[in-house]
Amino acid sequence: MATTTTTRVIAAANYSITQSASSLFLKKNSPFTLSLKQTSFFHHLNTSLSKPSTTTTTTKRFFTCKSIYKPQLQIKEDGQPETLDYRVFLLDNSGKKVSPWHDVPLHLGDGVFNCIVEIPKETSAKMEVATDEPYTPIKQDTKKGKLRYYPYNINWNYGLLPQTWEDPSFANPDVDGSFGDNDPVDVVEIGESQGKIGQVLKVKPLGALAMIDEGELDWKIIAISLDDPKASLVNDVGDVEIHFPGTLTAIRDWFRDYKIPDGKPANKFGLGNKAANKDYALKVITETNESWAKLMKRSIPAGELSLV
Repeated sequence: MATTTTTRVIAAANYSITQSASSLFLKKNSPFTLSLKQTSFFHHLNTSLSKPSTTTTTTKRFFTCKSIYKPQLQIKEDGQPETLDYRVFLLDNSGKKVSPWHDVPLHLGDGVFNCIVEIPKETSAKMEVATDEPYTPIKQDTKKGKLRYYPYNINWNYGLLPQTWEDPSFANPDVDGSFGDNDPVDVVEIGESQGKIGQVLKVKPLGALAMIDEGELDWKIIAISLDDPKASLVNDVGDVEIHFPGTLTAIRDWFRDYKIPDGKPANKFGLGNKAANKDYALKVITETNESWAKLMKRSIPAGELSLV
């Protein structure tokens, strides 16, 4: 029988990050590609935005997947919720499984990113992408064979940024040399609507919290859905304090204290115990996207992580 080999191409589009007084503008430069055997095809973003007249320009790259991503991804549930076998898969328009971690593109251009909802707001089941299973479905976390729940509801939509990875071999000098937690980057979406497990939201980052969980760095990117009525009003952490007063403190306190009822110590935070601004959040996203690309290229050992 003949053997068919397909190739996944991971590509990086270069973007000029142009800082004006009020916003970031991105303009595409020339791309380059890196090849890797896998199951689908990756190529560069086609994003081109205008450049303001007075600028300071640096360069950023986002590695991304575009070819198998469809405008209408389907959410498929296997099994019953709140059981050990329950899984939530994403399917493309042909009904094929795709990975919410690897196959949904991170960057959509103009400072907009995709976010996958794992835990809808006002729920407590601890759902997460199964990074060690093929197609990385969303499942409920377990401990000693039992399903895990937060001690109280989470008050925001909680999920991940696709195509990011917190490298456990990298000691971050900004956060006391803490190493990454070996997971995609987490997102706390502060909008008013409750998401659904597996839902893909278009969000804009507003800031970042550097949570340190048992010695591991576990970034929390604070973002808002573009569909939220207040989305146009908030563009940085300062705007969050104005239009969502108390939210930044509430997010930090929630993640600091949620393990205490289980007898564990409170989590800690770097960066002065405060939320970093939007520019810093974009830096975190860029760096962890580059780490993900190295992982997919196998420049970094994958261990038990699924790259399918």
